[in-house]
Amino acid sequence: MREHTSMKKIKEVLRLTHELGLNQREIAESVCISRSTVQEIQNRAKIAKLIWPLNDSETEEALSELLFPKSYERSPSKKITPNWAYIHKELKLKGVTRQLLWIEYKEDNPSGYQYSQFCDKYRNWEKKHRISMRQNHVAGEKMFIDFSGLTVPYINSCTGEVKKAEIFLAVLGGSSYTFACALEDQKIANWIHGHIKAFQFFKGTSHILVPDNLKSGVNKACRYEPDLNPTYREFAKYYGVAVIPARAYKPKDKAKVEVGVQVAQRWILAKLRKNIFYSIQEINEAINPLLQKLNSKNMRHLGSSRQELFEQYEKKFLKELPQEQFEIYEWKKAKVNIDYHVQFESNYYSVPCELVHKDIELRITKNTIEIYLSNKLIAIHKRIFLAGKYSTITEHMPQSHQKHIEWTPEKMLDWASSKGESVKKCFDIIISRYPYPEQGFRSCLGILRLGKQYSEIRLEAACLRAIISNQVSFKSIKNILKNNLDKLKIPEIQKEVININHGNIRGSDYYN
Repeated sequence: MREHTSMKKIKEVLRLTHELGLNQREIAESVCISRSTVQEIQNRAKIAKLIWPLNDSETEEALSELLFPKSYERSPSKKITPNWAYIHKELKLKGVTRQLLWIEYKEDNPSGYQYSQFCDKYRNWEKKHRISMRQNHVAGEKMFIDFSGLTVPYINSCTGEVKKAEIFLAVLGGSSYTFACALEDQKIANWIHGHIKAFQFFKGTSHILVPDNLKSGVNKACRYEPDLNPTYREFAKYYGVAVIPARAYKPKDKAKVEVGVQVAQRWILAKLRKNIFYSIQEINEAINPLLQKLNSKNMRHLGSSRQELFEQYEKKFLKELPQEQFEIYEWKKAKVNIDYHVQFESNYYSVPCELVHKDIELRITKNTIEIYLSNKLIAIHKRIFLAGKYSTITEHMPQSHQKHIEWTPEKMLDWASSKGESVKKCFDIIISRYPYPEQGFRSCLGILRLGKQYSEIRLEAACLRAIISNQVSFKSIKNILKNNLDKLKIPEIQKEVININHGNIRGSDYYN
């Protein structure tokens, strides 16, 4: 269990055990692990005398040592029940026999059932698996969630483009009280937004959410162990609810919302088919009165409306909502580039430079980018919305880079003045050439290095000669020093410049 169960799932098991008091079956379905694993986690927590809630300062490594000490002896494992649905499906293939499937089962589970038990238990399962179970829904226990499958078209008033709004549905199990709203798409942000609007409509939430195996809510749609989207799991944790997804291709697991979809299509969407809408808001304004009419309509088999059943029986059993609304965010995986930045939407955010080439996770909210390594927060940035920008925290940079960004024109000129007035004058001329002073820093640093090579006295003389000849640049000063021109006296330099006599020079008399 230790190698296959993440610390996130272990914490979720403890939360559902202590905060919600769910039984092992419900916890196993919510966290997508076996009941035996749930039982083992609970037993280990008791032995370790863990107190819930956990201390925020306690690291995952420390928690792992408490739950999995080296001296802990694993209790004898129970026989693992074969996946009968898989076996039933494999037996339909040509050439596949029970004996072959039993041999494969024993290879994975040496202490498992013998062949006679294997066949006997499969026959018992086969007799029962087609039987439909009538579900009795307890008030306030479950909320069933899904998209209707039908969309409502609307025209973008700015572009004239025709778009299709998705219809989000939520139905309470105890009263069939129904909520519906239009959303732009089925992505995680709108999926969560639909839940929040449903909670506000019901003025509370059930203890268990039963979604379909939608990609927004379930990362990996598996019939037996679907994995929840991490954002959806955090959302459930924030509201103190458990999520037990319906099994793939098993609509009876969420029969309430399936019926709710049919009812909504007949009593809401069908009546909107001739309307022309220009925004999502207009669609929701048209849905609200139809939804109210649907919930107040008497159900023949019960003799009461959904509204009446909700007010009388279910409303008081719903969980209270927290004062603050859940902040919608997304999780993204990324890899740290060689420049110790990670990319999100054409922008770049820094992490500590020692994490280059590491795999990290981004938690993206409306205004911030949080960066995590092994579930540990390592950086927070304000989100950038202009493409191609960088957000760099100084502490994340190598020491050499940190020293570089500390340079300013003022510091550069102060540094140059300690070497000589002519050096400072050269720096000032070079920096003033560029629209951004930093663009001239490299040339200035090159000139300072010449002082180490040729001495500061010679550098000062070379800079003075460069200023007089109006040739201030790194290459010019380097050539002056290399050719020993700095050793010439300044008057001689001026004389050479004035008394130039060459056949190719016409002189001022030529133009008279």
